[in-house]
Amino acid sequence: MFNIIDTEISSFIEKLRNSGYKIPGYNHNSYENFTPGVTAIYYSGPYFNDKEIIASIRTMLTGKWMSSGGNVTEFEKKFSEHVNQHFSCMTNSGSSANLAVIAGLKSYFNWQKDDEIIVSVVGFPTTVSVIVQNGLKPVFIDIEEETLNFDIEKIEKKITDKTRAIFLSPVLGNPPDINKLIGICKKYKLFLILDGCDSLGTKWENKNIQEYAVASSCSFYASHEICTFEGGMVSSNNRFILDKVRKIVNWGRDCTCKGTENLLPNGSCNHRFDKWLKNYDGIIDHKYVFSEMGYNLKPLDVCGAVGIEQLKKLEMICFLRNKTKEIISDFFLKYIDGIRLPKQLKSAQTTWFGTPVICKDKKQKDALVAYLERNRIQTRNYFSGNILLHPGYEQLDDYKKYPVANIVYDKVFFMGANPAYTDEVIKYIKYVIKGFNQSYHGK
Repeated sequence: MFNIIDTEISSFIEKLRNSGYKIPGYNHNSYENFTPGVTAIYYSGPYFNDKEIIASIRTMLTGKWMSSGGNVTEFEKKFSEHVNQHFSCMTNSGSSANLAVIAGLKSYFNWQKDDEIIVSVVGFPTTVSVIVQNGLKPVFIDIEEETLNFDIEKIEKKITDKTRAIFLSPVLGNPPDINKLIGICKKYKLFLILDGCDSLGTKWENKNIQEYAVASSCSFYASHEICTFEGGMVSSNNRFILDKVRKIVNWGRDCTCKGTENLLPNGSCNHRFDKWLKNYDGIIDHKYVFSEMGYNLKPLDVCGAVGIEQLKKLEMICFLRNKTKEIISDFFLKYIDGIRLPKQLKSAQTTWFGTPVICKDKKQKDALVAYLERNRIQTRNYFSGNILLHPGYEQLDDYKKYPVANIVYDKVFFMGANPAYTDEVIKYIKYVIKGFNQSYHGK
């Protein structure tokens, strides 16, 4: 039946396209009618074709469950296989995945209020906020200017008897020395957690970076390696951790049935209706037993359907991202004086989220960002910069204690490593970057 439906949807799309309607509508990365200096060059976006549209419409027409259902379950399984983890739980965003992974680990390991998690002072806010939201304490590490990752040599000085884990978030997918981190974790009996929202496809010594962590998160936001409209994932080889995560994602519900298991009259355990509450001597539906204080962080089933299609393209997307990043990096190095690139360590096989640039000073960085934006080439800060400079986080520590992090706004930005850039787009980017020195010195 699905083949017939897919054929009919495909035929309908083709008729729309032949009538002049641009397909796919969500894909702002379509540069078919690129006009230099007029068409916006986005730093990233969904790398879709008809397959994702067909999967979405098919799910809406034939799906048995609007929220997480069979497509989500299948995507979880395929994603686990891809990152070589036994178990995965899809969420409605990467930030939700971070929230769920910290909550799940806290519950599983019985971490106590104000136990400490070591984290970089520079990165995306929801690497830090989820620590605080779970009643734990973020302990910040300054970055090193060479890689923009947190300075591993400074970690041991921050470890106390309350330290429980290191929460790693590789910069734009580029990892620090994982072997050193693993060594520190073993020495002090800590856990390594991965915020892998920007790092899908990245490897260390030919192993998926997720394989080094007790649990990891991933994001499928529009600008990330694969896109499911919105979405995220938590993965681990520890089933009991993932059971905790799944409960937290599903309102705190004790039942962990998923997909078609939810249609079984007695669940996968065959004890759906049983004496589940110790202080109530009666039969109760396990689906309404709540063993955790949870949230509703579930994705829609259509997101799972899109994820299945996107995962098939991941290898190509990673290849194109890295190719684009190298080309654009070469333009910066060749045509603009004083530019540096973050160092990639020898054992890292990075899938680049973007093309990072380290300028020689604030004046050059401000001028270069303004110049690129004027020419319709999108740029981004290195996320939050020093998170302690922001009003929502300034109470957590003194930003002045992290001097290297404080220069991020002065020197660092990134632009795209977009897999959808065409030869025309690349040619225009080269033209613009090549013209910066004349524009800059001419002022």
